[in-house]
Amino acid sequence: MHARKIFTVAFASMLAAVLLAACAPKESGDTAGAGETFAGLPRVTPESAGMSSERLDRIRPAFESYVTDGKLSGVITVVAREGQVVHFEASGYQDVEAGEPMTEDTLFRMYSMTKPIASAALMMLWEEGHFLLSTPLAAILPEFADTQVYVSGDGDVMETEPPRRPIVVRDLMTHTSGLTYTFIPSPVAASYAAAGLEGSADAVPHDDLAHYVRELAKQPLLAHPGTAWNYSVGLEVAGRVVEVASGQTFGEFLKERIFDPLGMVDTAFHVPDEKLDRFAVNYAPTPEGGMVVMDDPETSAYRKPPKVEMGGSGLVATAGDYLRFAQMLANGGELDGVRILGTQTVALMMDNHLGSAYGPSPMSSLNLDMGMSEGMGYGLGGYSITDTGLTGLPASPGTYGWGGAASTDFLVDPEEDLVAIVLTQLLPTGTYPLRPTMEVLTYQAIVE
Repeated sequence: MHARKIFTVAFASMLAAVLLAACAPKESGDTAGAGETFAGLPRVTPESAGMSSERLDRIRPAFESYVTDGKLSGVITVVAREGQVVHFEASGYQDVEAGEPMTEDTLFRMYSMTKPIASAALMMLWEEGHFLLSTPLAAILPEFADTQVYVSGDGDVMETEPPRRPIVVRDLMTHTSGLTYTFIPSPVAASYAAAGLEGSADAVPHDDLAHYVRELAKQPLLAHPGTAWNYSVGLEVAGRVVEVASGQTFGEFLKERIFDPLGMVDTAFHVPDEKLDRFAVNYAPTPEGGMVVMDDPETSAYRKPPKVEMGGSGLVATAGDYLRFAQMLANGGELDGVRILGTQTVALMMDNHLGSAYGPSPMSSLNLDMGMSEGMGYGLGGYSITDTGLTGLPASPGTYGWGGAASTDFLVDPEEDLVAIVLTQLLPTGTYPLRPTMEVLTYQAIVE
């Protein structure tokens, strides 16, 4: 494509005037024309949906400042209320050096924002009676029948013991299975890494999802199932459950049962050549406060279909596509006359599944984008707000959402009939407090 360079604060300051020009999409407070839509949802004036145009306009400068300071390449923010889009902004660039602006059809690596979609797929099969949430995993995937639990040691001298209870289907979506990730340090994580069980498809030496899961089942669990919250590859295993229950590959099931029905036309496990010009560069921060290219679209592993379709981290999507998925959840499982899930199923997904045994801050092991983990439980594939005061943020109890490793986030608030999304491409998430900032700036604009 072109040579890549490190972007420092000094270099970014020289680009500031150019970046400011790129940060000039339609204002959120502009009057929406008759019939105007975004992602198939009507665009309306914020006031018609109980929000303030003036207050929503605070979103743009807050995120634009990261762009003009050279900390982020570009940002997309979206807010929908009552099924109508009241705010959309695309600021900066999807590729800074090439001068390619961030647009509404820019493709993003969604990383862990794949997890709610994978959970929805699993719950569709649950609705069809293929299993219960309490069904032992080994009844579906027999390779987990003999999986042990870590006690001590490392490498080839690990001491293990039998699990006190088996992994059940729900554990996969709530991160209570005892599975883990390689990036969360532990002797078990080191054993995962040695077996090629990284949490990204381009890093695993396995033939397909079935092979990956069989190798995973040979590893010890980090904790006894149902005793601790450990962020994990549980949604990869959930994807394999989808395959066994449906008789399709995980990707085929998602396309046929979720993406095509919802009109998520750009969501997939890879970026085909004809869409490569819309695929954003993924950056990493530098110590000086600038950026360096982490994944160039021209050389990205996302250019070819992965052998292993990762339910916890594998999808790419546009803001509009993900909005359609999130709005389906906000609508109680239906969008544009297409029902994906039952209303009670969605309510169950969004509810907190972590009881008092997990303590007041069960997710404290994972820094949630510089935000507090207090007042947050976990539903099926995403967090569930349990106490607004403890979070220090304004989302209603029962709000559901999750983020991705490259600084992407979404939330669905059933009480306020609200969806909010913020997308950029900077890895790791939590470098800047984008999620809590978007949450504050969205909710402060609600006026009725």
